[in-house]
Amino acid sequence: MGSMNTELTLNNGVTMPALGLGVFQSPPEQTTAAVEAALATGYRHIDTAAAYGNEREVGQGIRNSGLDRSEVFIETKVWVSDYGYDQTRHAWEKATAKLGVDYLDLLILHQPAPDRFDKVIAAYKALESLLAEGKVRAIGVSNFMPHHLKQLLAATDVVPALNQVELHPYFIQGNVQEANHEHGVLTQAWSPIGGITFYPGWGEARRNVMEDPTIADIAGRHGKSPAQVMLRWHLQQGRSAIPKSTNPARISENFDVFDFELSQAELGAIDALDTGVRNGPDPDVAREERFAMVIPEA
Repeated sequence: MGSMNTELTLNNGVTMPALGLGVFQSPPEQTTAAVEAALATGYRHIDTAAAYGNEREVGQGIRNSGLDRSEVFIETKVWVSDYGYDQTRHAWEKATAKLGVDYLDLLILHQPAPDRFDKVIAAYKALESLLAEGKVRAIGVSNFMPHHLKQLLAATDVVPALNQVELHPYFIQGNVQEANHEHGVLTQAWSPIGGITFYPGWGEARRNVMEDPTIADIAGRHGKSPAQVMLRWHLQQGRSAIPKSTNPARISENFDVFDFELSQAELGAIDALDTGVRNGPDPDVAREERFAMVIPEA
């Protein structure tokens, strides 16, 4: 449809399916089935993280699918407690052992951790070494604001392939998208349909973007669901999106976004819904207790 590609090319030439399955907050016991359902539907990109505690189950789902390892793009993240050069190289060992693979397609730093940026730099240098050795095909970051990215670029050699940030119609982060674009970093949206509207410890009421009248109107016009419209919005604007679901019908619905096209006016109407309010934690705030969480050995 139109000029949109189902694959995105990263700044090092590696291609990645634009749409992936996210497994944030997916209970381990439901993760294997969700991954199997996604791969059966046609997804070829799975996003997980050491901190989610379900890498093992993701690996099991991929094996159960019967697909060759090379057919599935596996993305995972290093947690803050594993930052540092040697620690991050060991984090790769833990992740690959849990996933049951011998290389990763994409390995990213989960948080900018501004209170220990020297460790962030050391961790990223470890990612650079893993990349040089062919142990990962691409490296990147997550939740990096423009000033974090600038600090990182000043101290390292490899420009991150990707920056995964909270991004949905109510929180567009235009400044982050601009900084990413300027440096050739792909923007990947977590909570791409605003689904992660409740964060542990964030108790106040949230406006649910799924019920937004503008999006409902656009969805009605195309005979699509609000979720499908939001995913199409990301894809047409050149972003990667990783919608999370453990429901097979929803997983399949989220992938059925390649047979319609939003107009420029519709894209603009969705952009105009931005509230500037994030649902997730502020990347500039250090969360000592959370950052200290230990990632178990494989």
